[in-house]
Amino acid sequence: MKFMKLGSKPDSFQTDGNNVRYVAAELASDIVVNIGDVKFYLHKFPLLSKSIHLQRLVSTTDEGNNDEIHIPDIPGGPAAFEICAKFCYGMTVTLNAYNVVSIRCAAEYLEMHETIEKGNLIYKIEVFLNSSIFRSWKDSIIALQTTKTMLPWCEELKVISHCVDSIASRACIHPSRVEWSYTYNRKKLPSENGMEPHWNGVKKHQTVPKDWWVEDLCELEIDFYKRLIVTIKTKGRIPADVIGEALNAYALRRLPGFSKGIIQGDDVVKNGSLVDTIIWLLPTEKGSVPCSFLAKLLKAAIVLDSGEMGKEELVRRIGQQLDEASVADLLIRTSAEENITYDVDIVKRIVEEFVMQECAQADLPVAEELQEIRSPVFVSDTSKLTVAKLVDGYLAEIARDPNLPLSMFVDLAEMVSGFSRPAHDALYRAIDMYLKEHPGISKSEKKRICRLMDCKKLSVDACTHAVQNERLPLRVVVQVLFFEQARAATSFSGGTRPDLSGSVQALLPHENGGSHESSRSATNTDEDWDAVPTAEELKALKGELASLRLGARSGGSDRNGSEDAKSSTEKAPANKVKGLLMSKKIFRKLWSSKGGQGENSSSDTSESPGSANPEDTKSTSSRNGRNSVS
Repeated sequence: MKFMKLGSKPDSFQTDGNNVRYVAAELASDIVVNIGDVKFYLHKFPLLSKSIHLQRLVSTTDEGNNDEIHIPDIPGGPAAFEICAKFCYGMTVTLNAYNVVSIRCAAEYLEMHETIEKGNLIYKIEVFLNSSIFRSWKDSIIALQTTKTMLPWCEELKVISHCVDSIASRACIHPSRVEWSYTYNRKKLPSENGMEPHWNGVKKHQTVPKDWWVEDLCELEIDFYKRLIVTIKTKGRIPADVIGEALNAYALRRLPGFSKGIIQGDDVVKNGSLVDTIIWLLPTEKGSVPCSFLAKLLKAAIVLDSGEMGKEELVRRIGQQLDEASVADLLIRTSAEENITYDVDIVKRIVEEFVMQECAQADLPVAEELQEIRSPVFVSDTSKLTVAKLVDGYLAEIARDPNLPLSMFVDLAEMVSGFSRPAHDALYRAIDMYLKEHPGISKSEKKRICRLMDCKKLSVDACTHAVQNERLPLRVVVQVLFFEQARAATSFSGGTRPDLSGSVQALLPHENGGSHESSRSATNTDEDWDAVPTAEELKALKGELASLRLGARSGGSDRNGSEDAKSSTEKAPANKVKGLLMSKKIFRKLWSSKGGQGENSSSDTSESPGSANPEDTKSTSSRNGRNSVS
């Protein structure tokens, strides 16, 4: 830290109690100066020789034969006045970054200018500020912090603007030219870990990180911090991602609980203002701020009830880079007054922003398209797939909420239904979780939610789980079994989907789309989604599925084996065809038995056994044998 000593005489100021200060001298004091609740017993001559303001005050008191004056509003208070008084006496005083601003303001108040005496206090302080304080990184930050109690004076004297310009200029210097100390604790440098690099025994120069200045500025109050970031951005020499990192570090330091997505502390107004300011300072460049940081800001803005403009800006920014988000980023809790746990509506707006990017790009006029080529906003298939998986994971989390309306679940899922993804396992998991937590939903609601997934895109493990899942409607189980058998046959013999009768085909989705796109025929009533197969029928279907898998695996190994294995493989397709024909018979039996059961076959699959009809009781009991493993 830089410092400056003024004067040469020893300090002879004495204290008598807490509120009395006097000079130990042979001459008795002839003036009493009251600074707040502190009395200074001093001498007129040294004071009046350097302060025009004190001259005026003393001249007015002399007219009333009073040797006591009052100065209630001097900046810096008793401490700053005492240093000014010592300077008048020629006593040794030390200026540093902690006291120089208050002394400068006090000297200005007392009018200690060059016009009254050469080399007066104001001149010496200006020399010290310009030659030392404003040329030091940490001293400039300390001096700026001390100005907050004397803002009007510091603004008028341009102390704050000089400090801000000094700090911003040094922050914009290329890291290779940084030769002063700074605080950097987020990522330990090798030299700080005792592992300083050497080359042939010669110590190598340690590289300064490009965000070396970030942590030191976190010590500043938000008003000063805002001015500094604006100045740094104006200079245009700091990358946008570094400014984004600086704002993230400041939020972590200044907002308790921010790292966990919650805000602690009782000063809601102060924290809300801080969040609004950080949002306003965010760089406009896409990708300059991590999506996780934007999500935490949005959560804080909602908790603190910040301005709508700021929240809308965050929704827009998160939507533009949604492929970088995690499920935890989107789990935004609602207020205590809401029935549901998470704010699904705001996530729908975020997803809508992502979807609108592609729509906006498609609707650009020709002139704008040319500009778009220079600065593309391209949504890749990889990004779409990532967002689709993200939404699937989010749906699985919110599905645990027993108060979540089905419409919210379905609407959000349908927003990414156009994003092609190779597997629907995550979506199936979300649907199954919703069915598990909402056992009382109606048949039509079950049909609506199950149409979201494409049974053809379920993996082998998901199919195995689905055929044992008693929460799924019969129609979905049949589709899963059929496509699993068809896949096994195709993988073995390269064949296509078997030709089944019209009644079985009615249970299956159309070729031009998945389950979520299948159209309804006159025979596809609600019973299709809720009928219960007998235990023997379901067991037979599972047996066919297992045999097809076993045959496919053995066929694959035979093709890679000896000539004897090859001849065995040639016989396998016939066996597979027989298996498919038997499945066809079972499908027909299932359909005909369902048609003969009448109204009893349309009972909800999640109902407990207890029908008056013994056959219904038997059927329902066999259905319950398909236990869920989720």
